[in-house]
Amino acid sequence: MLVKVFGSAVFGVEATTITIEVHMDKGIGYHLVGLPDSAIKESCYRIAAALKNNGLNFPGKKITINMAPADLRKEGSAYDLTIALGILVASNQISADDISQYVIMGELSLDGKLQPIKGALPIAVKAREEGFKGFFLPMQNAKEAAIVNDLDVYGVENLQQVIDFFGGNGNLEPTVINTREEFNIPYLPEFDFCDVKGQESIKRCMEIAAAGGHNIILIGPPGAGKTMLAKRLPSILPPMTLREALETTKIHSVAGKLKEVGLMRQRPFRSPHHSASSVSLVGGGSFPQPGEISMAHNGVLFLDELPEFKREVLEVMRQPLEDREVTISRAKFTVTYPSSFMLVASMNPSPGGYFKDSDAPVSSTSAEMQRYLNKISGPLLDRIDIHIEVTPVPFEKLSDTRKSESSDEIRERVTKARMIQTQRFGDFEGVNYNAQMSVKHIREFCALDATSLQLLKGAMEKLNLSARAYDRILKVSRTIADLSASEKVLPEHIAEAIQYRSLDREGWLG
Repeated sequence: MLVKVFGSAVFGVEATTITIEVHMDKGIGYHLVGLPDSAIKESCYRIAAALKNNGLNFPGKKITINMAPADLRKEGSAYDLTIALGILVASNQISADDISQYVIMGELSLDGKLQPIKGALPIAVKAREEGFKGFFLPMQNAKEAAIVNDLDVYGVENLQQVIDFFGGNGNLEPTVINTREEFNIPYLPEFDFCDVKGQESIKRCMEIAAAGGHNIILIGPPGAGKTMLAKRLPSILPPMTLREALETTKIHSVAGKLKEVGLMRQRPFRSPHHSASSVSLVGGGSFPQPGEISMAHNGVLFLDELPEFKREVLEVMRQPLEDREVTISRAKFTVTYPSSFMLVASMNPSPGGYFKDSDAPVSSTSAEMQRYLNKISGPLLDRIDIHIEVTPVPFEKLSDTRKSESSDEIRERVTKARMIQTQRFGDFEGVNYNAQMSVKHIREFCALDATSLQLLKGAMEKLNLSARAYDRILKVSRTIADLSASEKVLPEHIAEAIQYRSLDREGWLG
């Protein structure tokens, strides 16, 4: 007897439907074909134990199982439930005439209980696209998959519940979530800018970076507050749109690192250690998985102590920073992960940790400081829009008991500026805020008057800026203008943007 049961495989952030064909014949043997990995090959032992512990039999016949398409590599233990049901139907132990109308996924424990799977959201999206009636999966993943409407999502705890459902004896009800209602629940940020004493100029930079989605690097001695400021940046970013939330949830679902139940509402903040490899940062592996830059999609990637990262690790970020996606190629397939994130980096100005100053506890020469800075390539620095020096907070500011401006107040201004940008780029696909502008958009929306042009020309010649740095200054100027609700980019906006190119200025080393 031949039975077809449907599962799904995830490649990149998209799912592909897999047909599990189970054929039962005379003889003895268990043959699993269709490019399964070791975890799938071992499934027969888990399935046999689960069936026996639930009063069922593993047939002593010749069982041939094909995972089609046969030329596509399958990975993981999530096909246990799919294969088990196929065997039960093929051996006439249960009757399930409409089993082909459902996608079925789940890892079996030896007692028949189900363990969570990865990629439930993209699988549910694909199941709805292909017209399946429902989706059976572990209870732990049910709310995540139920984000998708027009699909019956059944969260199950064990094998017996699925058997009872197809036998007409169960009382399973689909998991239902009102996505928009759940999405609109406000979240409270863990960190708030009201905790930061002083550093008003740095807060201004962070506000500009958040308003335009610009990359920023903070340079300062230990204890100046670089990490404290960076951790609070997500608290002033505008709330995610429903589309952004779905994109972000899908990536975290594929990676199996979804912390929130259901739809993600908080922008991700990723902070990998400086010992991270290039594969862990951009993604990859023999069976590619998303890296830190994709996990930070629509959020913030914070690289603390930037010069301590290996140079080759930092260089692989150059292309994703420009294209806002990363493509990983293998011999038989290519996957693309989105990686539109804000890069926030911090670093000390010298190996000793301090600027060249007679009062500094540890002094470094200009040559040592330059050598330390040279660990970061010029092309990478060019891709960072805002460079800002962070100086230690004086005692008078630290001991001040007055509350600083809160994240809510700053986020309100940032959100207004983002709304202006959303309206401006409404007709341009893939452009939502100023940092995403192409050269064409810059020429159209960052037109300068004669005074502004002369000011920018002088800065370009004096600082010897690259063409990319020129574009970055214009993008930041446009954001500053948006924050002040100005239709045009004025000379004062250009002047402020030029101030935020510290690493381009001669003499900043002291």
